[in-house]
Amino acid sequence: MAFSLAQLQQIIRDTYDVKDRRRGVEGTFMWFMEEIGELSAALRSGNDKQRAEEFADVLAWLATLANIAGIDLESAVQSKYGGGCPGCGLSPCVCDQAEKP
Repeated sequence: MAFSLAQLQQIIRDTYDVKDRRRGVEGTFMWFMEEIGELSAALRSGNDKQRAEEFADVLAWLATLANIAGIDLESAVQSKYGGGCPGCGLSPCVCDQAEKP
């Protein structure tokens, strides 16, 4: 089943919101960083299943942080990246390699 960022954020909210709000931004951010570390390890030496699971965990914890902070991820991503590269405004990006993004 495919779903949008907004739907993912709602699924995470429906499933975990009470626990997430009790933990707060700081505690949730620490869990998010732990998942980033697990993703890093999976990218270095994991198999496809492990990498996929860690990507899913990172995205879920990002949605959790956005929920607690009152950020609509779908709107934020659309606003920043919906018109192409936020630097040059093109897709594909033609920014100099030394620049972000």
